[in-house]
Amino acid sequence: MELQHQYKQLITSIGQLLIAGREKAAQQVNTILVQTYWEIGRHIVEYEQQGNEKAEYGSRLFERLSKDLTQAYGKGFGRSNLQYIRKLYLSFQICGTVSRKLTWSHYYEILKADSELEIGFYAKQCEKEKWSVRELKRQMKCMLFHRLAVSTDKEGILKLANQGHEVHQAEDLLRDPFVLEFLNIPEQHQYLESELEEKLINNLQQLFLELGKGFAFIARQYRMSIGGKHFRVDLLFYHRILKCFVLIDLKRGEIEHTDIGQMNLYINYFKKEEATEGDNEPIGILLGAYNDQVLVEYATGSITNKVLLGKYQLYLPDKAQLQKALNKLLEV
Repeated sequence: MELQHQYKQLITSIGQLLIAGREKAAQQVNTILVQTYWEIGRHIVEYEQQGNEKAEYGSRLFERLSKDLTQAYGKGFGRSNLQYIRKLYLSFQICGTVSRKLTWSHYYEILKADSELEIGFYAKQCEKEKWSVRELKRQMKCMLFHRLAVSTDKEGILKLANQGHEVHQAEDLLRDPFVLEFLNIPEQHQYLESELEEKLINNLQQLFLELGKGFAFIARQYRMSIGGKHFRVDLLFYHRILKCFVLIDLKRGEIEHTDIGQMNLYINYFKKEEATEGDNEPIGILLGAYNDQVLVEYATGSITNKVLLGKYQLYLPDKAQLQKALNKLLEV
């Protein structure tokens, strides 16, 4: 029995080494491929800058390159691919700024962005949060860069592009708005708050992607007993970066001033009863379909706890509106 156990351990150890080795080899192949494409892009741009593009333009440089390279070296040189290879070099003109952690498939999606600001942001954020290509596509489709950018200033937008989104304080958790299109709730559907909560729990992986890095799920309908009465917060998380509890309450319609007072009560309870040594003060987030800014200003005016009000929507954001708002900020 002992020999059999040792043999199984041997098989397991070999398997782990093989998996790790294959992953490392695949990562090295991806790194080499991206670096090679960067060099190819440099050659194409230098060819154009020497004036040769004028001679080749009439004969459609990329069509000719695609045909000749495919014939000589096989697949991977479609016209679209070549155009993105050129854009890779133009967007990251110092080779060292190209991440070794991202594959060409990541860069292919990132380079579809409209501006250098977006390209820089998605490259940094994708590396930080280790998005798969599928997750990256979702974040770009949901206009994450624009949603984060319109809640800051010009300096903040440039910082986003250069460093990605960093969480240092409670306000950094908000996105304007949170996009919950993955719940597949029709916009005109008269859903209940309990239905919204249920769907979020059933789509935790997508929810974490939308909330951002650092959230750890603890419970739903977390019960608190205060003064002989029982209260429940819809969703309870712990944030690993901010080192604090994050309480989220969902509202189907408008956030009322009574909701703010109730969340303040919850935070005070958690500060006293749940937080342990090393924890920072809890954060409360009220998520509603909309809110009255004047009411919010008065309702939160004297509250010292971190009660944040955010909006959510069940459909993808309007790209034109967000772009217009971003352009306005950049012109300031």
